[in-house]
Amino acid sequence: MTDPIDIDNEGNPLTLMDVISMDDTISDEIDLKIKVEQLYELLGRMKESREKEILIMRYGLYGRDFHTQRQVARKLGISRSYVSRIEKKALQSLQKVMKT
Repeated sequence: MTDPIDIDNEGNPLTLMDVISMDDTISDEIDLKIKVEQLYELLGRMKESREKEILIMRYGLYGRDFHTQRQVARKLGISRSYVSRIEKKALQSLQKVMKT
């Protein structure tokens, strides 16, 4: 790991550890991508379409814009507090499934 494996733009030797530690965010990005894929898979299996619809609107999933609870309530013709309850229940269900 300390033997040079390459040379940088300035002619300095690079070790495997140099290359691996150059971008510490790679593992974070991979982890995020895996979790997003899991989330979309779980959303696809959700039985309650209203819960799914609210999560998509609230968090801007599937490339859509995110909305406040008030905006979601207006679009669905329900109260903001009802949106909040549905959202909370949906997030708890997702969290429970993701832990298993």
